[in-house]
Amino acid sequence: MAPQPPLLSMSGITKSFPGVRALDGVDLDVQAGEVHCLLGQNGAGKSTLIKVLAGAHQPDTGTIRWRGEDVTLRSPIAAMRLGIATIYQELDLVEHLSVAENVHLGHEPTAAGFVVRKGTAKASTARLLERLGHPEIDPARLVGELSAAHQQIVSMARALSHDVRLIVMDEPSAALDPDEVDNLFRIVGDLTADGVAVVYISHRLEEIRRIGDRVTVLKDGRAVAGGLPAKSTPTHEVVALMTGRNVEYVFPQRPAAAPAGEPVLTVEGLSRAGEFAPLDLEVRPGEIVGLAGLVGSGRSEILETVYGARKPDTGRVLVDGRPLKPGSVRAAVRAGLGLAPEERKAQALLMLESVTRNVSVSSMSRFARAGWIDRGAELGAARAAVRELSLRPDNPDVPVRTLSGGNQQKAVLARWLLRGCRVLLLDEPTRGVDVGARAELYAVVRRLADEGLAVLLVSSEVPEVLGLADRVLVLREGSVVHTAPARELDEHRVLDLVMEGSPAS
Repeated sequence: MAPQPPLLSMSGITKSFPGVRALDGVDLDVQAGEVHCLLGQNGAGKSTLIKVLAGAHQPDTGTIRWRGEDVTLRSPIAAMRLGIATIYQELDLVEHLSVAENVHLGHEPTAAGFVVRKGTAKASTARLLERLGHPEIDPARLVGELSAAHQQIVSMARALSHDVRLIVMDEPSAALDPDEVDNLFRIVGDLTADGVAVVYISHRLEEIRRIGDRVTVLKDGRAVAGGLPAKSTPTHEVVALMTGRNVEYVFPQRPAAAPAGEPVLTVEGLSRAGEFAPLDLEVRPGEIVGLAGLVGSGRSEILETVYGARKPDTGRVLVDGRPLKPGSVRAAVRAGLGLAPEERKAQALLMLESVTRNVSVSSMSRFARAGWIDRGAELGAARAAVRELSLRPDNPDVPVRTLSGGNQQKAVLARWLLRGCRVLLLDEPTRGVDVGARAELYAVVRRLADEGLAVLLVSSEVPEVLGLADRVLVLREGSVVHTAPARELDEHRVLDLVMEGSPAS
């Protein structure tokens, strides 16, 4: 029997933007029922390629064949009608609409051709959510009220509300805890068993091993490898293809001795009802303390409460022994706290502004002269901060939106260094950051700690917490269940603790 043609075949795809050749003759073929993983560093062309596949960008040259026939994807609607759905990392949901309204947006069930049948939409949505393993999500609830993990599920339900034959998933596990990732992989397995193809994009190579069938690697707009077996291709080979060099997954070396001195950050009995129980912790100068736990364990809420973005029900936060005003970001920043939040694009960066303005925004009083901003002083300070963190490109006048994920994160860190931050709060510091840039960020954070900065770190990646932190607090359902030096823990032990919740020690 002759082999079946690929479900999707993209050949010689090119796409240029002013001054940038984003895709340079890319080939990609995807078989029905397979998980085809797309890898590459930020800027390699992955986002542009999937936007071409989604109909959001038109290629300059090249051909797309779908089920053996040449097609032109003139719009996202045209792609969806063919059976191609895309779930982007930054979800395109409408927060003030309900779950059911989002799932059926643009193809609402109607009566008499124009009256929306809301009951039908809710019932259909409920069936999709049950299929996805989340029957507890209320179809009538506003999407803006859902957690990031549940919003991800809603996006998947919306894709499945169409007769899809191929789903593109861009970093789908970024906001999910290990249980949610297991559920995601179950869903993907069910889809591929039904013949649906999945194009899966992730920076987590261990996920590629677990879920992928084949891998295509992009670098500088070119496919440098296509159709590699996902489970048997050595990690070092994949990384070398992505980066053009061999990169070791080695965290910076910890100091031999535990940091000494009085705590710069002290948290005493801090709590918020329904989010986290009374918490005590200390961070000394030069120490990195990690918070490990599942999504919903209270990790991010703790950081935001320490920072003053949330007001605690009980307890207090002290810097150098002096208590901060509860629920006051202004007081926290004045005391020397800085936060690099989980969603840096939405919560930290001014995406349309320059790197300079993003770095200087928290220190503007330094550059004010008689009511005017001393542009030269501002630019000089930004250049120095950019140089210190090896941010690329080193031109601080470029818009921050043009930077890769790793360099955008460096811009956030540079802001707090310029401010003279003494306590750095890091929430998911490497989310959406490629392999090579992760190593650079780890080195930056370790160097800052070695220079005396106190760091409180949250990450959903247990190896990241264990590799970077000096000491780890393990959280389960808002309570600390274990505290230990990082070198005394391993990933299996931490996962056992967060699932079982052994007594605090």
